[in-house]
Amino acid sequence: MIRDIEAADLPALLALNNSEAAAVNELTLAELTAQVALALSARMTADGSGFLVAFGAETPIQGPNHAWFVGRGEGFAYIDRIVVALQARGQGVARSLYEDLAARGLTLACEVNLDPPNPAGQAFHARLGFQPVGEAVDPRNGKRVQYLMRG
Repeated sequence: MIRDIEAADLPALLALNNSEAAAVNELTLAELTAQVALALSARMTADGSGFLVAFGAETPIQGPNHAWFVGRGEGFAYIDRIVVALQARGQGVARSLYEDLAARGLTLACEVNLDPPNPAGQAFHARLGFQPVGEAVDPRNGKRVQYLMRG
């Protein structure tokens, strides 16, 4: 079951997020709270094993990757972060969170690291039908990313 993130969930989700900081960047509780408040969609699994935060074209810019998509059109859901607990990986949690968001009828948009390489992330998104639409270097951390979309 997937449901909306509530205020009481935030401390546990922050711990989950920060356990994966190398992949999704560490946040403070105030930053996560602000992201959830601004999100087009902020959803989690009922058991807390995963969560997803997505922004729309109308959301105030939330970094250079979101800005890249905003500059290219409307009607998308930019997946800013998806985090799945280590023990829940390979059980369809990420796929379920993506499909929950896709049920809104919006084009899904995200980025995957090219440098440092993330072959598992690239393969996952390819399996879900995402297509490359661009590349950039994130000025905040120097990571080279590939932008992906799925209609």
